[in-house]
Amino acid sequence: MAILVLGGAGYIGSHTVYELIGSGADVVVADNLETGHREAVHPQARFYQGDIRSRDFLDRLFQQEAIDAVIHFAANSLVGESMMNPLKYYDNNLCGTKVLLEAMVAHNVRKIVFSSTAATYGEPVNIPILETDPAHPTNTYGETKLAMERMFHWVGKAHGLRYVSLRYFNACGAHKSGKIGEMHQPETHLIPIILQVPLGKRKSVSIYGEDYDTRDGTCVRDYIHVTDLAQAHILAVEYLNRGGESDIFNLGNGVGFTVKEVIECARKVTGHPIPAISAPRRAGDPAQLVASSEKAKNILGWNPQYDDLETIIASAWNFHRKR
Repeated sequence: MAILVLGGAGYIGSHTVYELIGSGADVVVADNLETGHREAVHPQARFYQGDIRSRDFLDRLFQQEAIDAVIHFAANSLVGESMMNPLKYYDNNLCGTKVLLEAMVAHNVRKIVFSSTAATYGEPVNIPILETDPAHPTNTYGETKLAMERMFHWVGKAHGLRYVSLRYFNACGAHKSGKIGEMHQPETHLIPIILQVPLGKRKSVSIYGEDYDTRDGTCVRDYIHVTDLAQAHILAVEYLNRGGESDIFNLGNGVGFTVKEVIECARKVTGHPIPAISAPRRAGDPAQLVASSEKAKNILGWNPQYDDLETIIASAWNFHRKR
């Protein structure tokens, strides 16, 4: 039996595939390559190019492969874009997941691990954020991810589907081999944008808002290494295989860094001055997002290995310099 990784050519998906194959798993990857990269797919994974909104594509895949569990990364994930083009996010994220769940039910595949997000919480009421805290998204992206979680819940009630939803915070870093890393077009994540300055791809980095109620006025985020995220997905599949009930888990390091602190750390890692300029706030950006991951540690046995910001940035720098 194989594990199907949807969006396995993307950033977190490709790292998860590498970790799965490293653990001896049989892996099938499906990706429409809208934002993923064919070269990022592990050579030992069987690759299918197609879109989860296509029932014919999914039916053919489930007929050809004996799938035991699904890991679902196939979603649009840019906060800013989601605010400007919300219907794109409802179409891909919600409609795609609806078609996926129809196919899973039809082919008797009853286990799914879902790549969710801290954006489901919106402006948090507690720091660190707990899984039991209210979910009131402040952007379309978070709203669609929350709605996808509810779809899993109700399909579970009706058809016996069991799911794990992993709400993670700022994914970052790159594989220790330097073979794969973050390659978004356009790039919107803070650390690779910062690293474009010492690489000569931009002259400076913009700081969007310096008037937040934080220690230096810039947004605070919880940065989690992509390999640690990948390991959590594997542990979630193992949890479901042991008969675990559907559940939601936060993934983060429990430590928040401001934008200015991340820039300063990147200066140290790269040895470059990295000029920074002030810019207006972006719509939908909460002031602080920091996770409590005690539940994932206690129930899934998750233990992040790359929890130092300098180590995280150094791994990303190693990847981007090689490219």
